[in-house]
Amino acid sequence: MTPSGTDFRRSVSTRLGGKNTTAQATPARIALLVVGMLVLLAAVRAFTGAHDVTSSGTVRAALATAVPIAMAGLGGLWAERAGVVNIGLEGMLILGTWFGAWAGYQWGPWVGVFAGVAGGCLGGLLHALVTVSFGVDHIVSGVAINLLALGLARYLSVIAFTGTEGGGATQSPQVDEIRTVSVPWLSDWLGTMEKRQWLLASDLAGIVRGLCTGLSLLTIVCVLLIPLSFFVLWRTPFGLRLRSAGENPAAAESLGVNVYRMKYAAVVASGGFAGLGGVFLSEVASSIYREGQTGGRGFIGLAAMIFGNWRPGGLAAGAGLFGYADALQLRQSSAVHALLLFVGLLLLALMARDLLRKRWAGAAIGAVSGVGFLLWFALSAEVPGQFVSATPYVTTLVVLAVASQRLRMPAANGVPYRRGEGR
Repeated sequence: MTPSGTDFRRSVSTRLGGKNTTAQATPARIALLVVGMLVLLAAVRAFTGAHDVTSSGTVRAALATAVPIAMAGLGGLWAERAGVVNIGLEGMLILGTWFGAWAGYQWGPWVGVFAGVAGGCLGGLLHALVTVSFGVDHIVSGVAINLLALGLARYLSVIAFTGTEGGGATQSPQVDEIRTVSVPWLSDWLGTMEKRQWLLASDLAGIVRGLCTGLSLLTIVCVLLIPLSFFVLWRTPFGLRLRSAGENPAAAESLGVNVYRMKYAAVVASGGFAGLGGVFLSEVASSIYREGQTGGRGFIGLAAMIFGNWRPGGLAAGAGLFGYADALQLRQSSAVHALLLFVGLLLLALMARDLLRKRWAGAAIGAVSGVGFLLWFALSAEVPGQFVSATPYVTTLVVLAVASQRLRMPAANGVPYRRGEGR
């Protein structure tokens, strides 16, 4: 019989060595980091005159770009916390875009949301069946799902969309938009504050206005899923059992946990989250399914998850960082040049932190990189167009390199497991 509550937590802690394997990030430290980043951004905006650095339009675009990445990353987090590597998130995103647009075109956008989630769940179920039950290598299965989803979407598009108005083999007809909401009086007041260009006050107004103006209802749902996932995975017995399956499945099974069931539940949920991200692309970001519109966001979501150290809050920060870089390069190229100054100063701040902690290698890397970015900013008037378009991807590589020293993935992540090993 499966133990529950405090007894189960104590048993799992004992079997796993009694160690606290979660990252220590107190609310005070997080608040201090957020304030510091905001002050630095405001100073860079005031010094360079690149107002899009903290404008409401940039923040709104960044949020729209970050949501599908965050959903893909959240899917990866659920799967990997249960010990299953899910490289197939890109394919599950594709299934979400297609099924969301197909059902949304015929029966309305909210039916499309459920259909897209179901399509992603089917991809997750297939991945769970192949990896958990049949023991196929997780990477091989994920790559196969990506290829299968791409071919299936093209095949189904030929059948369902050819001959319809605006549809064809590579795209769907137009899908009705999901309603957007704003806070009218707050949005207007913040807009007035933003236009005054006051140091820090206008920057804060622009950021907050971007987060409360013209928000799709689906955006709100997706954002709320991040703290909800934290609560389920870290504050419920179900979440503890699921995470134990990814840390030490043999010990978890000896305590009565059905490891297979936990892995199946996690990977199916993983596909559902990715499918929801796909629906966002086809119903909110563009109001149409178009072949190739996922653009590698499944893999970027995995990068955001790794940057976030397999935690929902860190994942959201990673997705937001990529979304911000992408939105910035789309709105104003001069803002990307200003970003060089911001990155240089940030790297020097990290260098100072490493010096205080006597991490000499990290401090040396931070010093060289920071000075390099500052020299680039000082000696150039703009960033070449080729680099501007690559800003989001370069940002992803940089943050992963910076974060690599503090990462700790679940101990049994990607490790094959056969029932009975815990007995």
